[in-house]
Amino acid sequence: MTSAPGFAARQAALRALSRVLRQHLPLDTALSDILSASPLPVRDAGFARAIASQTLRRFGQLNALIATFAPKPIAPHRAGATLEILLAGACELLFLNVPSHAAVDGANRLAAADPKARHFKGLINAVLRRVAREGQALLDGQDAARLNTPDWLWQRWCDAYGEPCARKIALRHGELAPLDIHGKPLFAGFPAATALPGSVWRLDPGTRVESLDGFDDGLWWVQDFAATLPSRLLGGISGARVLDLCAAPGGKTAALLTDGADVTALERDPVRLERLAANLKRLGLAAELVCADLRDWKGREPYPFVLLDAPCSATGTIRRHPELPWIKSAADVTFCAALASELLDVAADLTAPRGLLVFAVCSLEPEEGAEQISRFLARRPEFRRVPVSPTEIFGLDALISAEGDLRTLPCHLSDLGGMDGFYAARLQRSD
Repeated sequence: MTSAPGFAARQAALRALSRVLRQHLPLDTALSDILSASPLPVRDAGFARAIASQTLRRFGQLNALIATFAPKPIAPHRAGATLEILLAGACELLFLNVPSHAAVDGANRLAAADPKARHFKGLINAVLRRVAREGQALLDGQDAARLNTPDWLWQRWCDAYGEPCARKIALRHGELAPLDIHGKPLFAGFPAATALPGSVWRLDPGTRVESLDGFDDGLWWVQDFAATLPSRLLGGISGARVLDLCAAPGGKTAALLTDGADVTALERDPVRLERLAANLKRLGLAAELVCADLRDWKGREPYPFVLLDAPCSATGTIRRHPELPWIKSAADVTFCAALASELLDVAADLTAPRGLLVFAVCSLEPEEGAEQISRFLARRPEFRRVPVSPTEIFGLDALISAEGDLRTLPCHLSDLGGMDGFYAARLQRSD
């Protein structure tokens, strides 16, 4: 029974969903652990990832749909993985275009293999057959943007950006993100790609990195278009000393190096630093690498250019990490904002007189972005904001906030596939 086509992929997806929803693990971590322990053929691994990621991307809609068809709430302590089986099965039916007989049979086989869920096979079968018959009509009447955004995020986005913009952001999160490639100088790009400013090439969602020419030759690296912009705010850095803080996985480090900077890249996580080192080696680039917590690091004399890509809630990357709304909370935003505030003060101390400090986060939350900088400037009068000009970011003036900072949203460049949400402020130290 368990050797049926697709069973191993569905089981891997089910285990990943359970770890994400119950243990609040990142999806990439959960899938990596599961697929490392039980490797699957490429096609099956791709199917497992598609089920898990799309179920999480549409979690609110799927959960509401199941609640409509199930006679009463499903208690995990009694029902085992029943809810996850239903969510994944409904996702297959409504979003992955799997034939109904295959999706329902696959769900029944998963239930049979689960000691608790097997007692709910009748419920699973009945609910999914109703989803197959009636689900699309109900889906068409749902408010997808609202359902797929938990209350704690929806309200803060409405407060920060207004409800119409919050809705645009949430709708963009419901779509797969394209693959952006940042090329080294003179890289000619890909014939099937859309050229974006700044040597960025955009490919269709789902493009496999390993299938692209130039990877082993170190001609490019993966980096969302929005993530390429903060390092540009440092201006002309050729031959200058630049301190890149919280540097892994290394996209910004690579950009600084290709612009000719002498880079010191600091990262406190040794595993992430190894990844950064491997990325730079593949690209044929070299930087001074330091493994240390910024708060404990005793650096050299201050740097004329400092880039701090601070730890954050990462809500600007939900397109790529659809589990984030469901495994994080407002408490995570508060914690990250407090940590970033500490790091920002240390980064300020490492900035030379008349030097530039760029602070960046891949978050949509005001506490981690504009409000962070307002508090910093109030307590550090030796710094002033240097507004971003449209010419520095390819004339994209919609990406500049009223205060003059960089503020990208997932719904920006919507006609080209959107971008990650980033905030960045440029600050200059006085003499």
